[in-house]
Amino acid sequence: MTSTLRHPPLVTRTSITWHRPLILLAGAMLALVVVSIIGLMIDPRVLLGAPIWAKPFKFAVSILLYAVTLSWLAGMAGRHRRLAWWAGTIAAGALLVEMVIITGAVIAGTTSHFNVSTPFHAALWAAMAISIVVVWLVTLLVGALLAFARLGDSARSWAIRSGVVLGLAGMALAFFMTSPTSAQLGNFQGIAGAHAVGVADGGPGLPILGWSTVAGDLRVPHFVGMHALQLLPLAALLLELGSSRVPALRRETTRLGLVIVAAGLYAAVITILCVQALSGQSVVRPDATVTVITLGAFGAAFGASAVILRPAVRGVRAGG
Repeated sequence: MTSTLRHPPLVTRTSITWHRPLILLAGAMLALVVVSIIGLMIDPRVLLGAPIWAKPFKFAVSILLYAVTLSWLAGMAGRHRRLAWWAGTIAAGALLVEMVIITGAVIAGTTSHFNVSTPFHAALWAAMAISIVVVWLVTLLVGALLAFARLGDSARSWAIRSGVVLGLAGMALAFFMTSPTSAQLGNFQGIAGAHAVGVADGGPGLPILGWSTVAGDLRVPHFVGMHALQLLPLAALLLELGSSRVPALRRETTRLGLVIVAAGLYAAVITILCVQALSGQSVVRPDATVTVITLGAFGAAFGASAVILRPAVRGVRAGG
């Protein structure tokens, strides 16, 4: 007998206790988003080819999403909730340090990332690097705790755990950016590391995001990968909510299959974007090989989803 939706949707689990320091951090980031938008409108300064307030805006949005997500995940750690609370508090502190440095650099009109032009700037960059390592380790710890927690049905559990794994992979891709390029080694000017591959940072890029439109950019797979933390659980939530309108989705096995397909496709997209960036290709100008592989991945995911849904649809029709 096929199991159906027996658990309340992700957003209505009353057992979840939100992590207050992370929620406070999210509130601070929301305020910084507003400040950054004002800065984008009234501050004409440009740094490395982008409006100077674009960086705090992007980081504030990203950290806001991360803080809310980690707060939610920490509250699901079951009997390990206290350990998860301390881990979340450490992450909140580390992220606050990073954002203070980023915002301070904007106010001073200089760069924060990769800046080792003076001992002071090198110390700030080292503090940021340590902060990100701490956040990565905290996410790993919370993910490990969730591996032993009861998260609900199998589709929901797979979405949360695979989201954590892929999010960690995406976060780890940032380490590719921290090594000095050959051009920097040959002509050191106080910068050690880069986002772009094949060209210097600061060239033509997408509005606000800044991703290079002429070369590879490691921020693309980094961004897409780390936000698996939000998108895969969101996919599970939408499937659960959709089960009230689509009878086929009431089967737990059907939703599990679709979540597995989504996680597999997400992993493939991260891999494709990473290879594309490392090969020096802009995300907006993929070559024929990348295009074919990407279309193949989406086609395979669509086909697998159709195969998963077909028996469920037939069962509903037969039952009706």
